[in-house]
Amino acid sequence: MLRKILAVTGRPGLFEIVSQGKNMIIVEELATGHRLPVHSREKVVSLGDIAMYTDSGDKPLGEILDAVYARNEGKPIDVKGLIADGKLRDEFEAVIPDFDKDRVFDSDIKKLFTWYNALIAKGYTRFADEEPEAEEPSTEDKN
Repeated sequence: MLRKILAVTGRPGLFEIVSQGKNMIIVEELATGHRLPVHSREKVVSLGDIAMYTDSGDKPLGEILDAVYARNEGKPIDVKGLIADGKLRDEFEAVIPDFDKDRVFDSDIKKLFTWYNALIAKGYTRFADEEPEAEEPSTEDKN
């Protein structure tokens, strides 16, 4: 699911891929539904390709968003309130206790919570990619 959701450098918000053209993709802004082209010279990152640092290795963004969703029972997070109270890191640590405190910055956490709010506002409830079950090799003799 997160592979179709994009962050575009220099543009606020998240975008969903709608179509693809020559040297560009057509995206739809999640918040407004406004469609626009994103050209090949712009830096685009799929949320499915993002991971955050933890003490035990990198953790995919989908797993983190699922943990945030579970902790908040699908409700939005008051990001501005957490920043004002100085509890942004505390809230993130409650979700991911082993996050790398040296390499994960407050701005990363703020962006994560903001993206979470945008995704749940659009109706998303599952974030981690479901891995397809591996087919068991057939034991039949193919002769």
